[in-house]
Amino acid sequence: MVRDLKQLVKAYDVRGVVPDQWDESLAYAFGAAFVEVVGGNAIVVGHDMRPSSPSLSRAFAEGAASRGADVVEIGLCSTDQLYFASGSLDLPGAMFTASHNPAQYNGIKLCRAGAAPVGQDTGLSDIRELVESWLDENGTVHVPASDAATGSLSAKETLDGYAAHLRKLVDLAEIRPLKVVVDAGNGMGGHTVPTVFAGLPLDVVPMYFELDGTFPNHEANPLDPANLVDLQAKVREVGADIGLAFDGDADRCFVIDENGDPVSPSAITALVAEREIARAQAAGEAQPTIIHNLITSWTVPEVVRDLGGVPVRTRVGHSFIKQEMAVTDAVFGGEHSAHYYFRDFWRADTGMLAALHVLAALGEQQQPLSALTERYNRYAASGEINSTVADQAAATELVRAAYAGQEGVTVDELDGLTVAGPDWWFNLRASNTEPLLRLNAEAKDPAKMAELRDGVLAIVRA
Repeated sequence: MVRDLKQLVKAYDVRGVVPDQWDESLAYAFGAAFVEVVGGNAIVVGHDMRPSSPSLSRAFAEGAASRGADVVEIGLCSTDQLYFASGSLDLPGAMFTASHNPAQYNGIKLCRAGAAPVGQDTGLSDIRELVESWLDENGTVHVPASDAATGSLSAKETLDGYAAHLRKLVDLAEIRPLKVVVDAGNGMGGHTVPTVFAGLPLDVVPMYFELDGTFPNHEANPLDPANLVDLQAKVREVGADIGLAFDGDADRCFVIDENGDPVSPSAITALVAEREIARAQAAGEAQPTIIHNLITSWTVPEVVRDLGGVPVRTRVGHSFIKQEMAVTDAVFGGEHSAHYYFRDFWRADTGMLAALHVLAALGEQQQPLSALTERYNRYAASGEINSTVADQAAATELVRAAYAGQEGVTVDELDGLTVAGPDWWFNLRASNTEPLLRLNAEAKDPAKMAELRDGVLAIVRA
């Protein structure tokens, strides 16, 4: 079978079904190609708890070593733990995970030294083309021999250092005791949470901490409300102050309040932005920059401006956030998908650090979480709604025609189609990988939001 690497290599990472789309032979080739494209004398490699991860990770390491790189294997880790290793060791890195995808999937998230992203425009397409050149017409991999002396493979423990680094960035010394339910979804949160939370005044109620890449309880995708139901019920049952849900590789964190209600990632972005602005200003930074993507709530830039910060709007996607953070020296960035980026964490995303900020904010005062976050809920939001559309461009043009000519309405195309009125906006974006249009809408009151949402969907789905 001829392997179509365009189906395997996505915009930001490598991801596909094992062994149907890729296996250890391709992982070996990706390891060799990674070193040839990115360069360097050494790299760091880690993996999640999926059944296929250890063997794929080792094959990649051996491929990298065949090109002369010394490989530091950190074993089981979360994605942000791999970023910590890349940043603290100043080495390019590879994380084997398929994040929230089902058990049969696996993938690779790649970064340069200092956790700098590797995406299609920053090396990933070059890596794909090199691996393609090593495939014969049957899809068999033939990695040519290298003149370089084979590099070494060594093991290193990084969990304690990762936890200590995060704890240095958030002061939790004076927080009140909190009862915290954590749903790890049988993913890597079950590996990192016990060490990161150790010694804090937290009564942790663990859910699904057993590392199991077959996901026996529910998918490790907290973006789907169905996967939050168990956590919401447990928070109510035990009278917890807060619930935390991590995705499979534990780089994203979703928050549940004491009533069992989800807290919008936009509200979390605003809350953490407020804390990071205050910290930067205390250190002498007059107008700290905060990055937010264009589908976060209007609340986020409003809060940032109210506090004397500078909000900068970007496209959706970690490579755009990280690139803009580097250009602007932003202190923090947030996405509505619950990815949170920190300058003090090599501009990489870490749900764990965001969770620590929320715990600190909650524990420093006496209000419940619902009251604490209420001031960040200034608008009614639709959430992301997907529609299957054969001709995405034509449907988008119909929506533009319906709304663009209205008085007081602005249109931009930073990422898809964004249309904004005086107290409402919506964004319509095409998926890169599926025949979908994604709608996000927001308005000052729920009735206007519903009218906006339903009006756009009627056009898109007609």
